[in-house]
Amino acid sequence: MTKPALTALAQSLPASVPFVGPEAQERQMGRPFTARLGANESAFGPSPKAITAMQKAASEAWMYGDPESHDLRRALAKHHGVAPENIMVGEGIDTLLGLLVRLYVAPGNAVVTSAGAYPTFNYHVAGFGGALHTVPYTGDFEDPDALIAKATEVSAKLVYIANPDNPMGSWHSADVIQNMINRLPAGCMLVLDEAYVDLAPEGTAPAINPDAPNIVRMRTFSKAHGLAGARVGYTIGSAEVIDGFNKVRNHFGMCRISQAGALAALQDTTWLAHVGREVANARDRISDIAKANGLTPLPSATNFVTIDCGKDGDFARAVLTALVAGGIFVRMPFVPPQDRCIRVSCGTSAQISDFEAELPRAMTQAHEKLG
Repeated sequence: MTKPALTALAQSLPASVPFVGPEAQERQMGRPFTARLGANESAFGPSPKAITAMQKAASEAWMYGDPESHDLRRALAKHHGVAPENIMVGEGIDTLLGLLVRLYVAPGNAVVTSAGAYPTFNYHVAGFGGALHTVPYTGDFEDPDALIAKATEVSAKLVYIANPDNPMGSWHSADVIQNMINRLPAGCMLVLDEAYVDLAPEGTAPAINPDAPNIVRMRTFSKAHGLAGARVGYTIGSAEVIDGFNKVRNHFGMCRISQAGALAALQDTTWLAHVGREVANARDRISDIAKANGLTPLPSATNFVTIDCGKDGDFARAVLTALVAGGIFVRMPFVPPQDRCIRVSCGTSAQISDFEAELPRAMTQAHEKLG
């Protein structure tokens, strides 16, 4: 018996995923984590109104979800002051990034991003045969000037930037991003990942121009809205760009439960403000804990704090490994020199207390191992 061979492109790809989930680590350890502070989920949970809406929708789960996400798209359009034709809803930003790359990147086409930026975007570029070009961070910031220069040099189809940034938590002002948009080379589209923008200071997001054909903005309900497990993301773009998604998307990918939860969450601005306060308090406390252990917390506009461990990547990995062994799930940047850091998600008071108790032991172990 035989089977068809994988395509040459598929054969060239590693059988890997961008992230190893905490569940896989728990299975390997044979026990659960005490504190889940690595995936930048909202430990404060979704709006109670969203939970109620999802519970009601669960009884309707025998039906497919609306393939147009009509009600949610209209609500998002009203929220952002655009038309429903400027909104596409999908199964999280990750899925939308994959669809976008599929639409615009043919094998060999150039794509530009920052070395060490969100790896799932790179995963999709590789999966569709794109040629990925990277530029380094400047300090702990993605570098808009370097990204534009590289995109111009290689005639890139797409250039990616996250604002605020993951994994560093840094951010640029709206003016900086708008200037970047204004300088895009011909035939290039900016992929502006704004997953964390609901938690960022005023003046971080540039004004939305629904007619601009060379920018797509990615938003999510996974962070501030606390619906990571529901997988709801959306794209804001010109009507022509948005309509392109209809050529390749999974039209029944959004379940009724997720649509109902996201719609209720969007309308509960009181809960969103509550989460913002909780995140700000958690950021302050994580920063204080880092300082108390001789580490340097970086300024953050997200629901996590990136902590400079003061040495190289090997030392930071030793700290992370010791924290994981102690039941604290955290992650870290992958690429030097940002890999001198660990990244700690904002959690509940109890979770942060667990982190506070384990960090000194982890630091001691790292010093004993590496000096």
